[in-house]
Amino acid sequence: MVGSGMAGILFALDAAKKGTVAVITKREVSEGSTNYAQGGIAAVWADDDSFELHIADTLKAGGGLCREPAVKVMVENGPRAIESLIKMGVRFTAGSRGSSSLDLHKEGGHSRRRIIHSADFTGREIERCLVAKMKSNSNITVFEDHAAIDLILKSKITGESNAGERVVGVFALPPGSREVKSFLAPATFLAAGGAGKVYLYTSNPDIASGDGIAMAYRAGAKVANMEFMQFHPTCLYHAEAKSFLVSEAVRGEGGTLKLMDGSTFMEKYHPMGCLAPRDVVAKAIDVEMKKSGNDFVYLDVTGLGKKTIQKKFPTIYKTLLKYGIDMATEMIPVVPAAHYICGGIDVDLWGRSSLPGLYAGGENSCTGVHGANRLASNSLLEAVVFSKRAAGKALEEWERLDIEIKNPWSSGDAVDPDEQVIITLNWDEIRRLMWSYVGIVRSNKRLKRAKTRMEILKKEIREYYWDFKVTSDLVELRNIATCASLIIESAAARKESRGLHYNIDFPKRGSKEPKDTFLTKKEKSNG
Repeated sequence: MVGSGMAGILFALDAAKKGTVAVITKREVSEGSTNYAQGGIAAVWADDDSFELHIADTLKAGGGLCREPAVKVMVENGPRAIESLIKMGVRFTAGSRGSSSLDLHKEGGHSRRRIIHSADFTGREIERCLVAKMKSNSNITVFEDHAAIDLILKSKITGESNAGERVVGVFALPPGSREVKSFLAPATFLAAGGAGKVYLYTSNPDIASGDGIAMAYRAGAKVANMEFMQFHPTCLYHAEAKSFLVSEAVRGEGGTLKLMDGSTFMEKYHPMGCLAPRDVVAKAIDVEMKKSGNDFVYLDVTGLGKKTIQKKFPTIYKTLLKYGIDMATEMIPVVPAAHYICGGIDVDLWGRSSLPGLYAGGENSCTGVHGANRLASNSLLEAVVFSKRAAGKALEEWERLDIEIKNPWSSGDAVDPDEQVIITLNWDEIRRLMWSYVGIVRSNKRLKRAKTRMEILKKEIREYYWDFKVTSDLVELRNIATCASLIIESAAARKESRGLHYNIDFPKRGSKEPKDTFLTKKEKSNG
């Protein structure tokens, strides 16, 4: 199992009921996107809400590309998912109607208050609870600081033909070592997080380099809808801040977006104003910034009052104070940043990929619930529901792994890397290229330039990868290059604008029935 966020740990806890589980995580166990999730989990909880309303909101935000059966599974399992987390010990913020009620936020795109949260540090509270559960389970062993490199295919280690190909584990690099280790398993679950680090500006933690998606693609698994990268509208713009986002819930509670002169602008772009879906808000901010030449816009929440702000957003308030901003009396400078990829490893309603033995969940998977644009706070709900379904299916399909390893990992004639600067320069160039050419607004010319340059960069990285012994930095560089190419290829294939994908050469939605963008590796190179 790769990844130690919500999806990974929930899968591990359920899988451990039948056997032993190895959890591979490339940093410490709590370092992941789950830990940084501020907003909460969207689920039908209030008396005035319904499954039908939540489904409708999700489908509307998804731009006609959501897979409705998956949305239905997620939404209808929402209350049960919340109850299971509470039973495990997650402490959500209580409502005003007694100990059994929960406080509910409202976020952009939602027609009702349905965001269940733990103040403004929901992800951190969930991670705290789940990590404790995992560490106390004797059937689970956590391997921290292990960089997953590639999936192990049965044919590659047994020397047999591709007939009956399946995934049988993962190659990973232990800390402080250049010797690759093999982890064999009858079922492999990828929950390695998103790919925000493909872009120059992102709300994601440093580990979000698209590892799971890249490994699955290289192994031959189908990936879907990689063109749909969600840009969070309101990341803090500050010279010293790194990847700090200001939660969607701040606008949900009355925060207003303003230009330098104090005027509002969102009413020009959507009837819901500042509560419009994220893609609309991010695009509007991008347009206004380009028109004015300014590097940011303001988020004004001063009207809420200090007591309300400190109660509802204690973490955001304290963090902004560290940067010299009192959000109770000052407007917050914000800018859009890469936040969440709606595409990923294509999976079915049970988390199964197109490769036998490989399951996926969380942000590196594509269940289809997000369509062309993720509705705020649906991601944590998706992670709970589908990771538990994947674990159930993996246990049901469990087969004893009885194989002889004939071809373990070999470094061949590779030597130790001699110039770290090459990795650093390529990493920086990919991220700047993606931000400039494949960002919020795209064009055919930009995508063509991006593809041409990425082909050269991939060739350089491929040669470097096979000449030198593998390092964790080189693994991440290889993965962001793979994911960047997948995003470019998917964006070029979509001849329309839909949801998070906006191409000025195809500014309208296509007239035909919308289709997913699927990619599968065809070349036989080592990638």
